[in-house]
Amino acid sequence: MADQHPPKINLPDPAELAETMSAISEKSQELIKNFMARQQPLNPQEHDPDPLRIGQAFLEMSQKFWSDPDKAMKLQSDLWQGYTNLWQQTANNFLAAGKTESDENKKSPAPKPKGDRRFQDEAWENNPFFNFIKQSYLLTSETIHKSVTSVDGLDKQDALKVDFYTRQFLDAVSPSNFLMTNPEILRVTTESGGKNLLQGLENLISDLEKGRVKMTDEDAFTLGENVATTPGSVIYQNELMQLIQYSPTTEQVHERPLLILPPWINKFYILDLKAKNSFVKWAVEQGFTVFMVSWINPDARLAEKSFEDYMLLGPLAALDAIEQATGAKEVNAIGYCLGGTLLASTLAYMAEKKDKRIKSGTFFVTMTDFSEAGELRVFIDEDQMVSLEKRMADKGYLDGAEMGTTFNMLRANDLIWSFVVNNYLLGKTPFPFDLLYWNSDTTRMPKSMHSFYLRKMYLENKLAQPGGIVLDGVPIDLGKITVPSFIISAKEDHIAPWKSTYANTKHFSGKKEFVLSASGHIAGIINPPDAGKYSYWTNRDTPADPDEWLDKATEAPGSWWPHWAEWEKKNSGKLVDAKKPGSGKLKIIEPAPGSYVRIR
Repeated sequence: MADQHPPKINLPDPAELAETMSAISEKSQELIKNFMARQQPLNPQEHDPDPLRIGQAFLEMSQKFWSDPDKAMKLQSDLWQGYTNLWQQTANNFLAAGKTESDENKKSPAPKPKGDRRFQDEAWENNPFFNFIKQSYLLTSETIHKSVTSVDGLDKQDALKVDFYTRQFLDAVSPSNFLMTNPEILRVTTESGGKNLLQGLENLISDLEKGRVKMTDEDAFTLGENVATTPGSVIYQNELMQLIQYSPTTEQVHERPLLILPPWINKFYILDLKAKNSFVKWAVEQGFTVFMVSWINPDARLAEKSFEDYMLLGPLAALDAIEQATGAKEVNAIGYCLGGTLLASTLAYMAEKKDKRIKSGTFFVTMTDFSEAGELRVFIDEDQMVSLEKRMADKGYLDGAEMGTTFNMLRANDLIWSFVVNNYLLGKTPFPFDLLYWNSDTTRMPKSMHSFYLRKMYLENKLAQPGGIVLDGVPIDLGKITVPSFIISAKEDHIAPWKSTYANTKHFSGKKEFVLSASGHIAGIINPPDAGKYSYWTNRDTPADPDEWLDKATEAPGSWWPHWAEWEKKNSGKLVDAKKPGSGKLKIIEPAPGSYVRIR
């Protein structure tokens, strides 16, 4: 075998390294001291150590797992066989270090999951030691996950908790998250003399003071300057929302304006980030007069605002304002996620009231049937609702940071641990990214509204039942929605699974078109034509089975936006002269994006 020479390592100056380690020790002591000072003594009579009943779910799983010893032995046998193969492969890797290996010899006993970006450094593949660490982790993780998800007879909600929190644990203990088992961190630490760890502690202290992990360079963005930049004006406001009318860029526009209802879980400018990916800007260029609801970021003063209030002071108030601003008595409407749930509820309410001002509805990744609500369902059961309602009762709202953490946990490797490694272990400053800036700009949820939404829709699935909920004295029946509906979902959506959103086709009456976009909850929607990314599927029929719909659907390359625009223009009336904001009965209050969106 050829002589093996280790790669040259540039060792740091000992005196400089000692100084850095001393600074790290000092910062660590400061960190611990501040942490301890913030802790409050717990009252055992008031404190529930397991309010989410996660421990109970794992106890139930454990009891049922060991009640089937044959299955347990099979899993242990498979794990042992996997390790035997791994040890053999690792021995071959050490013997063949520096030689060219065949693809067969490089085959992993436990391949990394699709889309896993934790092990991109070449050393994870080429260095036998780190390759063994990676493969050992993946093999063990796979076995642990199989052991907890293959248990029979477990309550459905307990099974969801066990599955979800097991994945959270396995993600947390990944070798990529630790100094001594991550080759990139070791290399950077050696080359910088530990300065990356010192800077990482500085970053950690800063993030602890803010109460969140910093995902992007927040100083790089300013609302109205390099995000949320489409020209327009606030022409109406009430205690829950501001209404933005965007300035036309075409001499003529379609007769019916377009009203957009974004979710109030996040802020509206996901639809107006930068000019190149702004749905708002693009829609204006297609000749639509676009109005956007910008929800307020509520505090304790709005604790008792209900889902009903969001309907009355949101879309219904916006319809009156649009008529005053443009003279148009009819509009088309778009609802995104929770905004789409509100739009569906409003359309059913208006149908009962014989109000025909909304002539079509477009639903972006919208659920109205929560029987299969996706991974968010793990956070919603009676025990967790009681705990959540107690927390909201103290403040009058659900804190935005808590909501943000919930969503980040759904993609923990990408939205939590990657930043732990980048910010705290590599000591880097996050890269400026408009989407992550928006993601960090969290909003609060009023106590009454949020409790109603989670209980009546997620927990009890009442919206899908005719008359299951009542808004402003009107029983809501989605079957009364007879306007044309365009339903766009995303194939890899983990928040609103596409098969759940497909249920809208059976609940809504009238003409329906269902379109499926590639990618997820955000990228599947924010996919401008010029980007040339992803694809989408269409099928004019809407059979009862979503899999049957997809089997017969036709895939088209690129963005679904032009396909939607063709559909919407058929519902938008003739072309008329464009009107600028403030030219009607409502005068300009302030320039877009307004002041409500700036409340952090």
